[in-house]
Amino acid sequence: HCPLGPIALAACLQLDAVCYNAFIQEQSLGIHYNESNDLLDYVKHPEVFDYDKGMVKIPNGPGLGIEINEEYVIERAAIGHRWRNPIWRHADGSFAEW
Repeated sequence: HCPLGPIALAACLQLDAVCYNAFIQEQSLGIHYNESNDLLDYVKHPEVFDYDKGMVKIPNGPGLGIEINEEYVIERAAIGHRWRNPIWRHADGSFAEW
């Protein structure tokens, strides 16, 4: 399970590559509740996470296999964020799990 972003996903994929019992790697890239900016904006080459028929290749660059877009990280850190857990409701107004 990896709902955190591209850096954590790269680390999980590296771990998956050496774990004989790794079967499924979840991720949250492009998910509906990330409305302010795309998580892939934080890496210089987002195509490293391009999926093909449900599969993604293990990043093979130095370290975790990705290069951080440090300029974007600095820019976003200066802006901050307003993300909060969404409050979802059913049609009748009762709370729904997200």
